[in-house]
Amino acid sequence: MTAVAAPPRRRIFGVAAPVSGSSYPITSSSSRSMPSTPDPALTDFSRVVIPPDIGQSGIQAYTKQTGHSVRGIMLDYWRANGSLSVYGAPISEPFASPSGFYSQAFENGIFEYHPEYQDTHDPVIRMAPIGQTLIQSRVDTYRRDGRRAVGGGDPRSSVWKALSPDSSPAQKAIEQGEIYDENTGHTVTGDFAAWYQAHEGGFYLGAPLSQVYKEAGASWQYFESGVLRRVNGQVGLAPVAAHAASLIGVDLTAIKNDNFPEFSERLFDTASNPFPQGDQDAPGRKWIEVNIGQETLRAYQGNTVVMTTLVSTGLPPNNTERGTFHVRMKFPLQTMSGFENGTGEVVGFGDSAQPAGTSFWEVKDVPNVMYVNTDAEAMHGAYWHNNFGRPMSHGCINLPLPVASWMYGWAPLGTMVWVHD
Repeated sequence: MTAVAAPPRRRIFGVAAPVSGSSYPITSSSSRSMPSTPDPALTDFSRVVIPPDIGQSGIQAYTKQTGHSVRGIMLDYWRANGSLSVYGAPISEPFASPSGFYSQAFENGIFEYHPEYQDTHDPVIRMAPIGQTLIQSRVDTYRRDGRRAVGGGDPRSSVWKALSPDSSPAQKAIEQGEIYDENTGHTVTGDFAAWYQAHEGGFYLGAPLSQVYKEAGASWQYFESGVLRRVNGQVGLAPVAAHAASLIGVDLTAIKNDNFPEFSERLFDTASNPFPQGDQDAPGRKWIEVNIGQETLRAYQGNTVVMTTLVSTGLPPNNTERGTFHVRMKFPLQTMSGFENGTGEVVGFGDSAQPAGTSFWEVKDVPNVMYVNTDAEAMHGAYWHNNFGRPMSHGCINLPLPVASWMYGWAPLGTMVWVHD
């Protein structure tokens, strides 16, 4: 598999973070207008790239509270990132966005499929850049000095103004290991920064477009792709996507439930959790931690550990790659093969020509294969040994068969996988 070039990146608090888009195109000329009528052009899927079938769920689930369904890669990434507890219910069916992406609106954000990230370690589903549109909708048009373009002024004009890198708030955020974005000139601090970092905000929310401000008993902060708010001490995404979706003519009309199952995580169970811990239905996103030093794997639902197991990672010279990845392809059963040189290093895979001086290896019918990076390393069941807790593989993460059976249903495409010593 050929890797594409990495996306351009910007600096946030000394850590590289993906660069998002600018603003979402809208067809409504007035931010205060009534929701627009559905735009027929948004159903023309011939002008967008449709996500490939690379192991996403075949279920089409329905959410009764909004009258919409979710399926395919949108369903997988929605589940991986917290589903109802983080992004809310779907409020549209899939559509072809004006920006040219296969998209779907949820209560707290609009998801887009970005094929340019398909052969990278980064998520292929991102949030549409609706933040600037929402700001314009909220405050109308203000000049850079905070004065309303048509007269008057914005009492919160300082909220939208960029901070100098030398300013006290920027320096404090940097010193505390929080977020100062050099491009937009805004900080993300405190519990807002904690939420942002815990939910891969660089990929999904993008850069901050404002400082935090208080209104109507809540605290608010705008980002390129959404809005965070604090209510009663709890930080989460604000339900702002319906307004942005209506401005571009997305059809938000509820659909008829054609015998779609009501959404529940139980729909996706492929086996019972063999080592249950905590509440498997706890709120929050799914993520996986692989500790190579301990040869263990922990599965998390938000902050809750729901399963712990021994695993077997790569034997030298085929050490398992360290880093942060995402489940990117899944196969219920697959034959794995490749070529290794005289020192045992894997130098090619079975779908390529055999290099000179190498030997061929093959393992048939490997169950529950979940690829996590572009080096063909996967989490999968291992029926050929029971030596978990010790390195045993060509670089993959070997799982006990009951664990692999359960994880195949529990971990959809997009689930974050953190591999470390």
